[in-house]
Amino acid sequence: MLSAKNELLAALAGELEKLSPGSAVRAAFESPKVAAHGDFACTAAMQLAKPLKLNPRALGEQLKAALEATPAFTRWVDAIEIAGPGFLNIRLKPAAKQEVVREVLAAGERFGYQQDNGQRVLVEFVSANPTGPLHVGHGRQAALGDAICNLFSTQGWNVHREFYYNDAGVQIQTLTTSTQLRAKGFKPGDECWPTDPENPASKAFYNGEYIQEIAGDFLAKKTVKADDREFTASGDVEDLESIRQFAVAYLRNEQDKDLQAFNLKFDEYYLESSLYTSGRVDATVNKLIANGKTYEQDGALWLKSTDYGDDKDRVMRKKDGTYTYFVPDVAYHIAKWERGFTKVVNIQGTDHHGTIARVRAGLQAADVGIPQGYPDYVLHTMVRVVKGGEEVKISKRAGSYVTLRDLIEWTSKDAVRFFLLSRKPDTEYTFDVDLAVAQNNDNPVYYVQYAHARIQSVLRAWQEAGGGDVASLKGVDLSALEGPQAQALMLQLAKYPEMLTAAADGEAPHDVTFYLRDLAASYHSYYDAERILVDDEAVKKARLALVAATAQVLHNGLAVLGVSAPARM
Repeated sequence: MLSAKNELLAALAGELEKLSPGSAVRAAFESPKVAAHGDFACTAAMQLAKPLKLNPRALGEQLKAALEATPAFTRWVDAIEIAGPGFLNIRLKPAAKQEVVREVLAAGERFGYQQDNGQRVLVEFVSANPTGPLHVGHGRQAALGDAICNLFSTQGWNVHREFYYNDAGVQIQTLTTSTQLRAKGFKPGDECWPTDPENPASKAFYNGEYIQEIAGDFLAKKTVKADDREFTASGDVEDLESIRQFAVAYLRNEQDKDLQAFNLKFDEYYLESSLYTSGRVDATVNKLIANGKTYEQDGALWLKSTDYGDDKDRVMRKKDGTYTYFVPDVAYHIAKWERGFTKVVNIQGTDHHGTIARVRAGLQAADVGIPQGYPDYVLHTMVRVVKGGEEVKISKRAGSYVTLRDLIEWTSKDAVRFFLLSRKPDTEYTFDVDLAVAQNNDNPVYYVQYAHARIQSVLRAWQEAGGGDVASLKGVDLSALEGPQAQALMLQLAKYPEMLTAAADGEAPHDVTFYLRDLAASYHSYYDAERILVDDEAVKKARLALVAATAQVLHNGLAVLGVSAPARM
């Protein structure tokens, strides 16, 4: 059907050029709002009517006659109908829809993929401070980042996954001191346990039980190994540097386990500390000063960020000589640019919204050739977790939040990924643990996976009865696929490539979850309407080819989300 659609679009483009040479009206088809109206809709006549000063319905009649005379429309279109002020509703011949079955079976896992575009994209996500286990918010970010990377891959991008480790700054000092106090035998609630001096009622230090675990292993002089480091504790409670390095390595190892549980891998872990040790931060600040984009006031160094659309100028270097947190971010993004990544996507929580303007201002002020609007941002809200009808706010281990591993252990990796991707990133989301483990049609991931498993069951039954393998279905006669449910299912399959392109362009993996639910619904409707393993061999093989193609697209879409496609359930 994709080849048929391309032929029809080419024919439409040719006729539009004849009607209005050089017109900006693009040859395009839309999906009719009411399925009974046809398979494609075309609004070109209404778009051209005004510039051509013609009646849109009359122009529609003229375009209809011209299209019906083209070889492509003669071959693939059953009828064209005029509706309203000039809509063209196009009904395809069954053979046009049947082509998609061959296309899916021929392309397999590559169905919907575009050719290599020769471009690189860096997607930075998770980027958690190494100060505790990954929480549910990190899980949403992990699911988003991985799925967006997969979407870019389908569109021909060379994708680089990056995790920015914030291993410098106040939070690491807080982690070090918290661990030291635990090693000395103190615990949260003790009189000496630190609080935020500006807000004494707020516990500023890390209170989770994992801090006690780190302290215990530190005292035992254990060795911990993370993806990029190995460190042996000194066991000396006064050795703050040893405590710091051990705690960071320990938590990096813990986060590695969280990511492994989520089946997530990164191409690179970029250390914030390296921006300081390499001199990149100082070089960036010096460049901004040399460019005349800073000024000193009240003992601090300020960036003239209002020159670039920010609502106020921002402090870069505080009175005590330390840098504010957006300064290393500017240095980091200059490094991304210099590494050749002309497209960069950052996936962060909505609490980072205020950072966008100042980072982009710093990049423009640095004047190193970076275009405006660099980098792209996808911001997501946090996640509420409900279990047994009540909100779960804390984890016994983490102390103040539900961890990603908690959620995976309560449900499954597949459920966590699918659920966290099932809404737009910037919308509030409540994760219902009970729904995620329910084996019914209300559970969206179960509903989609069950459709795939149901098809695999049919294919196994055919094979066990002496049928061939799926590859043997690629060339079968598909003319028997004429029923309304079969036609609807094939139309749904044909939407997959365009859906992928739109989802990648919009950095919107939730579109994939919506599509998969619609495809599963179309399959279940087809299964209920037509028996597949019938006696008529030609009809049976045509129907088997259709469901095998459906299973392939379900598998492909789930793979984009990082979700498995089980053969049995």
